[in-house]
Amino acid sequence: MSVMVARKKVVRKWEKLPGRNTFCCDGRIMMARQKGIFYLTLFLILGTCALFFAFECRYLAVQLSPAIPVFAAVLFLFAMATLLRTSFSDPGVIPRALPDEAAFIEMEIEATNGTVPQGQRPPPRIKNFQINNQIVKLKYCYTCKIFRPPRASHCSICDNCVERFDHHCPWVGNCVGKRNYRYFYLFILSLSLLTIYIFTFNIVYIALKSLKIGFLNTLKETPGTYPSMSLTVLTVLEVLICFFTLWSVVGLTGFHTFLVALNQTTNEDIKGSWTGKNRVQNPYSHGNIVKNCCEVLCGPLPPSVLDRRGILQQEESTAQEGPCPRGPGTQEPPATQGPRVPAGHSVLSPQVPAPPLSDAEMPEEKQRTPGEIPVPSLDAGRAEH
Repeated sequence: MSVMVARKKVVRKWEKLPGRNTFCCDGRIMMARQKGIFYLTLFLILGTCALFFAFECRYLAVQLSPAIPVFAAVLFLFAMATLLRTSFSDPGVIPRALPDEAAFIEMEIEATNGTVPQGQRPPPRIKNFQINNQIVKLKYCYTCKIFRPPRASHCSICDNCVERFDHHCPWVGNCVGKRNYRYFYLFILSLSLLTIYIFTFNIVYIALKSLKIGFLNTLKETPGTYPSMSLTVLTVLEVLICFFTLWSVVGLTGFHTFLVALNQTTNEDIKGSWTGKNRVQNPYSHGNIVKNCCEVLCGPLPPSVLDRRGILQQEESTAQEGPCPRGPGTQEPPATQGPRVPAGHSVLSPQVPAPPLSDAEMPEEKQRTPGEIPVPSLDAGRAEH
């Protein structure tokens, strides 16, 4: 005998979220699927700093100051913390519309635009929104089925609409948006300082070694006991890595510093939203560099609207073979029995009326007092007739 048993399976919301993202640690970590360049970023930072701490820092701490490795360690830890915070967080993904919400928006658009004749292109789905006495257009996303908020855009790599979308950065393996832009800016700023710091003290290290034993002897130096333990070839390699990294990272930091001062995003700068032919002023700028920097870097951080670790309960029905389970004290209900028929009588045969009871056999409330006339019952009268 098969019995259907309903079980509740706990499913987190991140398991059902659309888009091209990967989640780890039960939805606590959110990244893009393309993470190869992010691993390259980790390798370059960890490798360069490991060589610097292993060789140059030991010599410089003795010859110059023990504060050199301490300050380098602070920069390294801060850069790594902001990198991981940028890469592992929700950049501000906007949830897609539910089927009922999408249908309602479609009906609203059809009611506004009217029926479009066949063969003609429908008008663009745009809503006008006023910000600081300036009209801003809200565009409709055909993938997410929503009107995107101001400054939001759809990332083609992650396949999500991101609030205050700046750009998708493969070096951090994630989109850069409203919820992680400040950490991205702090990361490139600290990485620029760390790159300049390592590059400078590598040059100082080579200069100090060259003053003692000469530049050519410094290049020919081989591993040995301290203080000649550092490998100058690896030092030159660090210098080359820092030199080529310096231009890109420092240049990127300067560009984003310019954007922060104007309260502008990379997406808006590339599209020329506020510097085009119309020369439309940026409605989000306060006209003050300090206020713009405070809003972008020190403003309140909105919570994630995805609720990645929320619970979705789904019922699963499974069939089990075997007898129906019963509790330890339960018994089978007795079968319904009809009136017992004496032997030799049929069920359909008329019933023989029972003889009347005597006064002693009758209940107390039915017993007759002396002198009371017995009243024939209705059944007895029917039997006589």
